[in-house]
Amino acid sequence: MKKIFRNVLIAASCLWGTSACTAPRDEAKEVVDIIYKVNNYWQAQNQKHGRAFWDNAAYHTGNMEAYFLTGDTTFLNFSKAWAEHNEWKGAKSDNKEEWKYSYGESNDFVLFGDYQICFQTYADLYNLEPDTQKIARAREVMEYQMSTEQNDYWWWADGLYMVMPVMTKLYKITNNPLYLEKLHEYWTFADNLMYDSEAALYYRDGKYIYPKHKSVNGKKDFWARGDGWVLAALAKVLKDLPEDNKYRQEYIDRYQAMAKAVANCQQPEGYWTRSLLDPEHAPGPETSGTAFFTYGLLWGMNNGFLDKETYQPVVKKAWNYLTTVALQPDGRIGYVQPIGEKAIPGQVVDANSTSNFGVGAFLLAACEMVHFLN
Repeated sequence: MKKIFRNVLIAASCLWGTSACTAPRDEAKEVVDIIYKVNNYWQAQNQKHGRAFWDNAAYHTGNMEAYFLTGDTTFLNFSKAWAEHNEWKGAKSDNKEEWKYSYGESNDFVLFGDYQICFQTYADLYNLEPDTQKIARAREVMEYQMSTEQNDYWWWADGLYMVMPVMTKLYKITNNPLYLEKLHEYWTFADNLMYDSEAALYYRDGKYIYPKHKSVNGKKDFWARGDGWVLAALAKVLKDLPEDNKYRQEYIDRYQAMAKAVANCQQPEGYWTRSLLDPEHAPGPETSGTAFFTYGLLWGMNNGFLDKETYQPVVKKAWNYLTTVALQPDGRIGYVQPIGEKAIPGQVVDANSTSNFGVGAFLLAACEMVHFLN
């Protein structure tokens, strides 16, 4: 535990008060204890490593943040073993003529973002212990993709979280400016396709654009996890993007507009419903979207992009939901909507509903909470 204390129990200021009070150190320790409880439970229950597809890879983005926070090598070794299990690859086809980027889970969907999010973790592991083999496949895939004329690689909201941070991470490693140019080119396509400027939110993909698609009450239907992916993606991009990048202000503007819109549709109990603007469409709590929003809002406060007086009450309610409703006594994270692409009326999401990507999102939010305390 000494390692943990050294990393995170550093003069934590009062979490919710506005006066110059000082919170006891055990407030930060309590959050770290939750991280351990959640991550130890997940890893104990999932010792067999899975493929490098988006759901597993999203968990590892949270696990790596838990390692960076705590310095616990158990967390680090878990992601290392997963990367080695997958040979530091996503989809494994070596025949570039068959590479695809529409939806698919077979090994020829090398250019599909759901098979590229793993490169985030590989890049993090490379930065800790540089070895070119760790990012060789990531560079091969992304640099081939950037050599093509297509710009429509990100046609669904989830894809922004899957790949935008890959490109900023690889830019920092290679200093190749094409990563940032293509990042903006692909993002512009996605933004033009899915962003609703009136709501300041993203449709999940082209199928759900209003009025072609409506919620059960005839409203615009914005899927919580989809918008959670986007807000978290923008935070991760701003974290790694150079201060002088010519597109930086565009990302900041979009991030801040989204944050305001997200805060405005939070439920009184602290969670966000699966359809953001129509709570009756699929009522009740949902953890993955809520956790990604919590991470994104905390990151913004921690880095000076969001006003604490405005967003601190939002995060307080969200964190209360995450730790008193979503978090179960054994460390399981509940109320995670299963794999899908929309809010589904009548779908049961309860305390037993858990998933790898939901745990990853929770870990991201929890780690950012510790930074907030510090």
